[in-house]
Amino acid sequence: MRKRSTAGAPEAVASSSGSEAAEEELFAAEQRLGGDHPAAEPAWSDEEDALSEADEEDSELSSSDHEKESGADSDSEASSAVEDSPSDDDELDTAIVELAAGRDAEDAEAHPPVATPNGDPAGELQIDAGSDSSEDDRPPRNTIGQVPLEWYKDEQHIGYDRDAKKLIKQDRKDKLDTLLAQTDTKQGLRTIYDEYNDEEIVLSKDELRLIQRIRQGHFPDVEINPYDPEMNWFSDDKEIMPLSAAPEPKRRFIPSKWEEKKVVKLVRALRKGWIKRSSERNLAVQEPEAYLLWADDGMATDRTATGLSYVPAPKTKLPGHEESYNPPREYLPSEEERNAQELLDDEDKPEFTPQAFDSLRQVPMYSSFIKERFERCLDLYLCPRSKKKRINVDPQSLVPKLPKPQDLQPFPTTLLLRYTGHTARVRSISPDASGQWLASASDDGSVRLWEVRTGRCTRTWTLSGVIHCVAWCPNPGLSLLAAAVDTRVILLPTGTGTDEAQAATSQTLRQAQVASAGPGTPIATWQAYESEGVTISHRAPVSYLTWHAKGDYFASVAPTGNTQAVLVHQLSKHTTQNPFRKNRGRVVRVLFHPLKPFLFVATQNHVRVYNLAQQALAKKLIGGSGSITSMAIHPGGDHVIVGSEDKRLAWYDLDLSTKPYRALRYHLHGLRSVAFHKKYPLFASASDDASVHIFHGMVYQVSSLLLATASGCDAYLELIADTTGLC
Repeated sequence: MRKRSTAGAPEAVASSSGSEAAEEELFAAEQRLGGDHPAAEPAWSDEEDALSEADEEDSELSSSDHEKESGADSDSEASSAVEDSPSDDDELDTAIVELAAGRDAEDAEAHPPVATPNGDPAGELQIDAGSDSSEDDRPPRNTIGQVPLEWYKDEQHIGYDRDAKKLIKQDRKDKLDTLLAQTDTKQGLRTIYDEYNDEEIVLSKDELRLIQRIRQGHFPDVEINPYDPEMNWFSDDKEIMPLSAAPEPKRRFIPSKWEEKKVVKLVRALRKGWIKRSSERNLAVQEPEAYLLWADDGMATDRTATGLSYVPAPKTKLPGHEESYNPPREYLPSEEERNAQELLDDEDKPEFTPQAFDSLRQVPMYSSFIKERFERCLDLYLCPRSKKKRINVDPQSLVPKLPKPQDLQPFPTTLLLRYTGHTARVRSISPDASGQWLASASDDGSVRLWEVRTGRCTRTWTLSGVIHCVAWCPNPGLSLLAAAVDTRVILLPTGTGTDEAQAATSQTLRQAQVASAGPGTPIATWQAYESEGVTISHRAPVSYLTWHAKGDYFASVAPTGNTQAVLVHQLSKHTTQNPFRKNRGRVVRVLFHPLKPFLFVATQNHVRVYNLAQQALAKKLIGGSGSITSMAIHPGGDHVIVGSEDKRLAWYDLDLSTKPYRALRYHLHGLRSVAFHKKYPLFASASDDASVHIFHGMVYQVSSLLLATASGCDAYLELIADTTGLC
């Protein structure tokens, strides 16, 4: 139950003093009965303590049947003695009744009732018995409505009551008095201030419980069950029901006279030719056999009833930004420009000067409006007009003819460097990750290390046998080179790079030599090569090598190895694995995906993409009519180019289709090698016709290209660059 304090009036002061006296009497009665003193109880710090205090106070005022709880064992014996004493209960009931009677009397004295013309006491709210409202939902004292209280900030009152009397502002307590009131009285924590009515309201137990349920995210009303069982108001059985159960009317069985008249009219129109069929309409649309020989094309049918052809009037110029009522600042002339316009002659002055207005209401009438309308009408009346035909021009004919691709010279065209030193055919070249060094392999059984900028040979390895392929490890932390010599794969330290890279390379090869001392695997055997390298022996000649992007794995291809045609070697663990039990065709090339755990295996007719993580076939790319000779993957991993012996370079988009969406035929003989540039959107192809073609792939910005080619006819290497210098 809400309690409102009226400390502003003298009667309210007397009432509050009387209530305090009654509370003191009730407190004395509780002490005589052995109850605990409120001052001994701790102060409440949250609304749960305030709610428990409200429960105790309501239980005292309503003589609740709940027993008083006590924390001490000594107080429990005293409370049990009080319960057995009937005289103490009577004394407590008498004190509560006197307190309630005293409060009612004080309220009656402070606010005496005034009779209304109907005989009802004024100030009491008449509530209907069937209404849902309660006595607590009383209307507010202030009747100003939705007026902001800021309007009464400088006034001594905050509004008006029902009798049109001013509600004088009460003196507000400071924060210290409010804190003392909260700690001294039980109602302090449950008292809130109503700024609209300028009064303090004491929340009841039900209101505190309502606030607590709302803060916990529950429904305000306890009786509401959010999980009521769902009532199925509709049946799931399908029933055939008519739209209407009324009997059929008699008019449905009698022919309609209106429809009969309509049919008669349609038949008459068809007989007289007023309505034509579709075939007759098509014949009427056809051009007549005779036509006017000397008439203009399209002019004879466009003539009006007066015999003149209709020519639409030319459209006026649409208004621009300068003719707006509030144009941008750049369209407004400055003072100097205005002064210069005033000095001009009347013929040279502009017809319109832009001006800026704040709104359309401030825009005056255009002074030259009637003059311009009259001049336009006069021009349309006097000017000679003729209808001109539009010329239909093919847009493709306006495009200039481009030269033929054969006439365009690709860049670069100047021979910059020549690497001389091999005595036989050069089969393979491989640059390192930094682009500073270049390794080459030849049929003379030697592997040479070149410096790219100077063309100087810094080191030479002589290996017994024909070297088919060399591949530089892509890991910048290792200076390691792999060479395929007949049935062996030899790992050689290059001695380039930083001291840390050389130390890491020596340690890796030393661990491999130690591990090779144990028993070998039936697939491949790891052995020490001289004092610094490692040899991996295969059962069949190795023709191609490729490294993984991280530099720990590398794969070897032996086309005649049958089930061991593709082997994957791990450098850190010194092991060799055979990922395929059976190869579908003769394996030509193997490549690792630069980002994903995919392995591309190219046979003579197809390119298969295997998912190494799932150990399954992910995709199969369909090749052309010729045998596949080379393959390259874009650094992004989404595009693959394949070269074949039928003089064709096929471009595959892995996200688009398994078939090539573009095939390039610019070579005269079969292709032997294809490659993507690692940074620029360029790719190149080399063929047996002793030519290298460079293409732009439209992937990234166009820039220069460093291209190294291996000549199959002469025993030297060529570096091609543009005329400005080495790229």
